[in-house]
Amino acid sequence: MIEKQVQNVRKLVVTEARYAKIYTYQNTSSYGWDFFKSRKTALISSNAAVTIAFDLKKMNFQLDAQRKKIVILNVPPPEISIDPNLTYYRIENGLINKFEAGDLNRIKGLVTKDLERILSNSAIVNNAQNRLFSELSQIYILAGSMGWSLEHDGTLIDSEATWQKALD
Repeated sequence: MIEKQVQNVRKLVVTEARYAKIYTYQNTSSYGWDFFKSRKTALISSNAAVTIAFDLKKMNFQLDAQRKKIVILNVPPPEISIDPNLTYYRIENGLINKFEAGDLNRIKGLVTKDLERILSNSAIVNNAQNRLFSELSQIYILAGSMGWSLEHDGTLIDSEATWQKALD
């Protein structure tokens, strides 16, 4: 019965955010030993959708019915998805240096890297971890209510504080 209850807790925990930012892209190519230069520029608007998810179906656990213990073997890492949703304004080709598909892919890559940097300095990852903690706390509460113990990474989880520390 407890295995069925733990299975019910396992679901996808998601945190979503939107980031808007304006970028300027410039690329200058030189021709003939720097005698002639051609520059292309673009103004780009990014309205990015960012999703951080924990697929708890990928969480592995063992039940020890004799010792009435649930052992969580692993908690899956966050799955971070960034969709930059770019809109191009004021695209100016150089005389010879024209925009090509490779440039658009390069711009998308640069914007995505910038968004990853912004995410690493933001609270969204902490918010996602807090949502994960909240979801997994249901397993702790369930175990306690049925007289079972909970263990993660060799640590006996005997309080919500211990549980929070084990997940960090």
